[in-house]
Formats: sequence, C-alpha cells, structure tokens
Amino acid sequence: MTRRKYLHRMLEATQAMLAWNLLAGCSLPRSTPEAVAGSGSLHYRPLNGRSLEELVRSKVHHGEDRFHNPFSTIERRNFLRVLRWKVFSPNEHSRHYRDEPVRQVSVDWPSIRQGRNLSVTLIRHAGILIKDLDRYLLIDPVFGKIFWFIEDFSPMTGDLDGMPPIDQLLITHGHYDHIDIDSLARLDHNTSVLLPLGYEDIFDGLGMRNRRHLDWFDSYHGDGREIVFLPCNHWTMRNPWVGPNTGLWGSYLIRTRSGANIYVSGDTAYFDGFAEIGRLCDIDLAIFNLGAYEPRWFMAGSHMNPEETYRAFREIGARHMLLAHWGTFRLGDEPVHFPPRDMAQVMAANGAAGQLLPLGHGETLVYG
Repeated sequence: MTRRKYLHRMLEATQAMLAWNLLAGCSLPRSTPEAVAGSGSLHYRPLNGRSLEELVRSKVHHGEDRFHNPFSTIERRNFLRVLRWKVFSPNEHSRHYRDEPVRQVSVDWPSIRQGRNLSVTLIRHAGILIKDLDRYLLIDPVFGKIFWFIEDFSPMTGDLDGMPPIDQLLITHGHYDHIDIDSLARLDHNTSVLLPLGYEDIFDGLGMRNRRHLDWFDSYHGDGREIVFLPCNHWTMRNPWVGPNTGLWGSYLIRTRSGANIYVSGDTAYFDGFAEIGRLCDIDLAIFNLGAYEPRWFMAGSHMNPEETYRAFREIGARHMLLAHWGTFRLGDEPVHFPPRDMAQVMAANGAAGQLLPLGHGETLVYG
C-alpha cells in the first residue's frame, strides 16, 4: 500500500468513525443482565419462548439515564473495529463504486394530491410519505445531505413547497439520517408528531410541541387511524460525548383509515420478535429498511441483509414488501443501488418475486 493510499484510507476511517458514532452507535452500552440470555453465536438474543410484549412490559429496556437493547449481543464497538473495517479489511464491493449512479429525485406532488385512497411515496433514503385517504403521514424525512463527506446519490430537485401539508410526522429513531433538523424545520411547527421516548431537546428547539412520545407497544388513536410503536433490534446516538441510547428507537404498525395495515421496520438487525409482531394483525404491506448491511461481521448487529429481510417478511406474514433506506447514502460497503437488486434475487429464489413491489426514489405506489 502506498503512503498516499494509506493516508487516504486513514482519512476514510476517521470519517467513518464520526459517521458511525452518529449514525449507528460505534460505542454501545453493555446489555442489561436482565436481557434474554442464551444467544450463543447469534447476532441477537433470542426470546427463548418468552413473549415479546411480556418482555417489553417489564421495562427491561429502561435504564437510569438511557435505554438498553434487550435483543442485542453487541456490548461495545470502538475505533479499532472501524479501523479494521475501513483500513485493514478488503472491500469486495469497491470495484463497483465507479458504476454508482447519481440520480436526481423529483416528486410529482400534484399527482399525489389528486390520488384517492392509499398511496406510498418513497421520497428518498428512509423518507416515506403515506397518503391515507385525505391525510398525509411523513416518516423520517431527509431532504438534503447529512454530512459533507458522505456523498448524496439521490439529490432532490424541484420545489419542496409543493409537498402536501403533513398531518402527522413519524420518527423511528435519532440517527442523523432519520432525524434531520434542516428537513424537519421545513414542516409546520404545529404538525402532529409521533416519536420514541427521548429527543425532547431537539423537538423543543424546533418548536414542535404538538407531539406524543411513545414507548414500545404504546398506541396512538386518532382520526380513524391506529398507530402502534413496536420494538426492533437497533440503537441510536447523536452526540458521542453524551453516548448512545438517550432516546428510544423502534418500528411502527399503522392501521390506516383506508383499511390496509402497514408495517414500517425502521432500522433493525434481525431478531426473533417478528413473528409475534405479525400476530398483532394481518399486515398488508411491510416497508423494510434495507441498506448498510455489508460487511456482515460489522453490520449484522445493526441492519438486516436481504436474506434476513426475507426471513422477517415471512415471519410477520405480510402480503407485500417495499424497500427504503437505500440509494441515497453509502453507509456500508455495498453500492447504494445493490439493495433492491439483491432483495429481488432473494425473493425470486424463494418463489416470492411478485410480493416485492419495486419503488424508486420519488415514485408513488397506489396500494389496494
């Protein structure tokens, strides 16, 4: 390795350390001793027959000044692991980076407004707009860059002022690619917000006080709609000096006014709670976050790969799948356009190709 290349990779590692401190928790708290034991070599702690809801109701995920992940086997990530990943480990995907397309995103807001019933728009990254009859739900919007050194492969064009007024904002967790201050500042400060426990300082600073903070299995009922906040296998951090998990993280089950039930996974590693989530109701559409899953030795405790996503999809028993969290920021080793391709291959191999609904950035799917 030449000196120039070595210095370049060290810079990459430093940038990755910062990004992963803020996006995916390089330094994680030790799992609570009360968490489910017996994980062995798994990347998660199995429930071992215990009810997911029963575990959650015991508040095992609550600590004195932060939350704990009862499903994780990872006790600590540090800079040496990031160095191993970015400097000393081969990247089998890097040869594809030159082929990564930058695709500008434009959303046809008038068509969304004119549509009836239920539609889902993948704005970009994990940002989802759900139109439920005459109401609009927005999930984890990120309209611009998150860090100067992370390339944006799906820059937005067009006028965001054309976006319909948002009736309800849903936040899954606090990583910077899910809570983006500049994007949230574009919304009306009176917008109704559902979000996990924590994050009061962020939303107070934005003047967004019309909000409800949810613990796992808490429900919101309003406007003919029920939204349940559910567990997932992840964590969060915004300030490495404060440390991780001062706010909670999770997924959502949305029982829409239109009649369809939608599951939104948020960022999650695999765990064995999906089957119980699927028993809560018949899920029509599962929106899984798929991206930043390579290399597995580093990412398996943070994000599912396509095979695990298919397993989770089968276990929750959903009829159809959509993908988010891909194509905008390269947060793992895989090229940004690989997740839908890889997922399509896994679905086809399992005879389920027709259940994966293709949806690109800026595109809208009318569902039902």
